[in-house]
Amino acid sequence: MLTTLRIKNLALVADLTLELQPGLNVITGETGAGKSILIGALNLVLGERADRTLIRSGADGCSVEAVFDVRRLKVPLAGFLDENGLEPCEDGQLVLKRTFTNAGTNKQFVNGSPTTLQTLGALGEWLVDIHGPHDHQSLLHASKQLSILDAFGALQPGRDAFGELVRRRGALEAEKSALIVDEKTYAQQLDLLRFQVREISEAKLQPDEETELEQDYQRASNAARLLELGQTALNLLSEDDNSLLSQASSLGRTLHELQRVDAAALPLAELHGQSLNALSELQTELSRYIDRVELDPARLRELEERLNLVHSLKRKYGATLASVIEFGAEASRKLQSLEQRDEELNRINAGIAKLDAEILRAGRDLSAQRRKLVPQLSKAVVKQLGALGFKQSLFDVAISTAESLSAAGFTATGLDTIEFQFAPNPGEPPRPLRAIASSGEMARVMLALKTVLAAVDEIPVLVFDEVDANVGGETANAVGEKMRQIAKQRQVLCITHLAPVAAHADAHYVVSKQVKAGRTISEIELLEKSSRVSELARMLGGQSDAARKHAEALLAVP
Repeated sequence: MLTTLRIKNLALVADLTLELQPGLNVITGETGAGKSILIGALNLVLGERADRTLIRSGADGCSVEAVFDVRRLKVPLAGFLDENGLEPCEDGQLVLKRTFTNAGTNKQFVNGSPTTLQTLGALGEWLVDIHGPHDHQSLLHASKQLSILDAFGALQPGRDAFGELVRRRGALEAEKSALIVDEKTYAQQLDLLRFQVREISEAKLQPDEETELEQDYQRASNAARLLELGQTALNLLSEDDNSLLSQASSLGRTLHELQRVDAAALPLAELHGQSLNALSELQTELSRYIDRVELDPARLRELEERLNLVHSLKRKYGATLASVIEFGAEASRKLQSLEQRDEELNRINAGIAKLDAEILRAGRDLSAQRRKLVPQLSKAVVKQLGALGFKQSLFDVAISTAESLSAAGFTATGLDTIEFQFAPNPGEPPRPLRAIASSGEMARVMLALKTVLAAVDEIPVLVFDEVDANVGGETANAVGEKMRQIAKQRQVLCITHLAPVAAHADAHYVVSKQVKAGRTISEIELLEKSSRVSELARMLGGQSDAARKHAEALLAVP
């Protein structure tokens, strides 16, 4: 549910925080007081396009923040947040924020993490269903109507299974498309793959050889300098007349004489012996190192050619030798597939034919279940419409099923296309719902459907923005009753001008315009019972005794 809506510097709102309640939340107020700003703010924080003219005069920018309690949300929200690099919810609270400025800067956040408008929009589809007096998108699109029918009959598992078959068929079609090319292109692909496979396989690459290869090349290309330096070191150590070992021998004789005179100098003689052993070992290892250094131009050329080959293959096929080797393996698989094209095509075609049979069977089963649902849904909606003022209306669902799996014969949702149809008056033929001109009729059809689907619809927040337009009397009371029924299953926000609707609220808010410091601002207040009587009386026409008694009577209805 939506727990908090914070708005700053949007239209007439300077700084407003709306704390909402479970159940039916009704918002009333004089025309122009700013009720629609609340719906506009909610739309903005759910990803709708921002209009900079909405920024409050004198402010540089505006912001909207919405806090949702998502502990009972049934969609995979945690996985969605993780996939999009967003912070997880703390204590079951999802925090959405949207800011935009006069300069055109647009920022949005989820749980404090920067995100995109598309992400906000995707979350909005899970969280809130907004219905205004002129836009009932969820009823006008065939795909949405099909979803409503399937939700009514709990057909989602069958629909998902059908979609998985379609996905598998699409994967096979993609494989087939990759194989079916003209002969010239086919020959070119074969030649390229054969060259790539041959070039990589003939190189006999090892994933970890590059480091050792570079070290060997570095050593071979500097062999002359290495020999020069090694021989110089050896001369200083042992070959020259004044070498270290020669001087060490003289030093040893001196220390020996020192020890003979003073026994306390024994440790010095011992240290000298250790140093002499270390120098002798260094002489041995240095001689071996010099012996291993080869001035071999042929070896140098061989290493240089190998290194050039490695670098060339990396430029063509991958950043590392492991990547090059993997590229070669994949190219080999593709080559084998192309060389066995006819066999592969036969395998793929057989797989597609098998899936087509499964899809057709699953689609017809799904279609049969939907056709059984149509009379049930129609009857349930007509019953609700009767209470909303359409005493002899007709609601039906026209369903058309594709007979074959032609290119346009099916989608991931099945073989069916449907159209909600409605006749508000007796003697009229039902017409597509999208052809209905009256927003009042559309609103009540939507409300009837929402009442029927209240137990299965998973969107936790429903917003009705003056959907009770063009209704009154008994029908207005029925609209309020329907909203209260829906609010037993989920949170409902309703903006209304009708007292019989507002009287059904669990929480009643009133929006008013105030002038403070010479500026007009919109404010909102949660009403207590006595204040509700006054507000309902205002909506009924004034504060007369008759109006107040009528208001009290409306509130007294259980």
